[in-house]
Amino acid sequence: MIKIYVYRFNPDADEEPYFECYEIEKTPQMKVLDALQAINDKYDEDISFRSSCRAGQCGSCTIKYNGKGALACQSEIKDGAIIEPINLPIIKDLVVDRSSIEEKVKELNLELQCEKNNSINKEVNNSNIQETKKVRSCIECYSCLASCPVVQHFQNEFGGPYFMRYISKFTFDPREEDRLQDSLKEGLYKCTSCGMCKSVCPKNINTFGDAIEKLRAIAVAADEGPLPEHVVFKENILEDGRSVDIKTGSFIEEINNSDLINKDSKIALFTGCILDYRLQKVGYDLIKVLKTNGIEIDVPKGQVCCGSPLLRTGQIDIVQGLVDTNKEIFKEYDTVLTVCAGCGATLKNNHPEYGSELNVMDISEFLVDKLDYSKMKEVNKKITWHDPCHLRRGQGIKEEPREVIKNIPGVELVEMNHPAQCCGAGGGIKSGEPEIALKLASEKAKMIKSTEAEAVVTICPFCQTNLKDGLEAEGLPEVNTLNIIELLKQAYE
Repeated sequence: MIKIYVYRFNPDADEEPYFECYEIEKTPQMKVLDALQAINDKYDEDISFRSSCRAGQCGSCTIKYNGKGALACQSEIKDGAIIEPINLPIIKDLVVDRSSIEEKVKELNLELQCEKNNSINKEVNNSNIQETKKVRSCIECYSCLASCPVVQHFQNEFGGPYFMRYISKFTFDPREEDRLQDSLKEGLYKCTSCGMCKSVCPKNINTFGDAIEKLRAIAVAADEGPLPEHVVFKENILEDGRSVDIKTGSFIEEINNSDLINKDSKIALFTGCILDYRLQKVGYDLIKVLKTNGIEIDVPKGQVCCGSPLLRTGQIDIVQGLVDTNKEIFKEYDTVLTVCAGCGATLKNNHPEYGSELNVMDISEFLVDKLDYSKMKEVNKKITWHDPCHLRRGQGIKEEPREVIKNIPGVELVEMNHPAQCCGAGGGIKSGEPEIALKLASEKAKMIKSTEAEAVVTICPFCQTNLKDGLEAEGLPEVNTLNIIELLKQAYE
């Protein structure tokens, strides 16, 4: 028997929505849709829900499943599941009124807009067909809208992934008239690049990578973007090879003037901009952790920004040069380590598109089977783990950091409700839309508070900074934010 919690609300009879708990017998591969029908049959209930094709093709049966948009006909039911309607006006129970989205589609004239006399000379070739094909398979289930953290809190400012994808479909069509202003109006620069929309999409549409990033590049080319705060990234990179302004000494320069690294090692550290000029302590902690475990590493000079801040904000014209520089620097190494989820995802996912194939590993996946836990002292600390978007969804890394943490003596790992929910730091949001970044960080801080953890641990400097701001905003400055390397350093002290 399994328990299922279902959202119930009949506007004609109920004063407030409520959750009802039901127990049913789970059959093999039972889907949410089957479970809802089983509840109605067993309890003689009248839970309202939509279903049609039962094959993941029509999108009508979308619900929120444990907080994320999902197709009821495709999602396997699990014990303790929480089933809710998506965030649209409720008709009854899980059935929502979709007319507001349909009306917005009508207002935006989301159909091919072109002048007959001009479109005849605008060639539709295989190249631009393939470009639009990436975003044309949407079945309008709205799972992406139901799961987008920015839409949840700023739906009047950000149209969300569904509309960004819809606009891009026409923007990429050469026969279409200019759609750039539509994308800007719908909040083109308010997306955090968290990738949640792709993870819940039944058609696996990469709305950020294949729509929003490219729309931002179009905006930059048309002098309609990026935000002023994003221009600074490029200016800094052009001047010093780093996206941050130079305020302190370089970790790379300092470590190369010491005897802490081995220039003959075939393992290299890609520092990224933040570790090199902001979080040098994490770099030194990493060297100590590696040495304690008999691992020698090199930190080569000459490495530059991975280009992530430019790719996310549409400033792509100098990215090739950055990729080529790093490719040359790291070509002789067998393994390149990262301690920043954003850098790791960019090196793994974007650099191959620019002709660079390196063996890149996040520090958690590298260390998980190499650490000598017998050398660790007890770290009597209750912690919770935050999954960076560019680690969990960008690199598919979930279990490795948890395994590392669980094996540290004395550490109690308590999972928060939604550890992989975006904290708001990515996609240029932290600098360009600080109100959004702080709101999402504050929501994450509330989850952290509920665990009663002394610290939140992650592998992303941007997440670390933003979570700290969120905790302070929620009156929780005593909760520490740590990179996983800092936690390991404590265990080896």
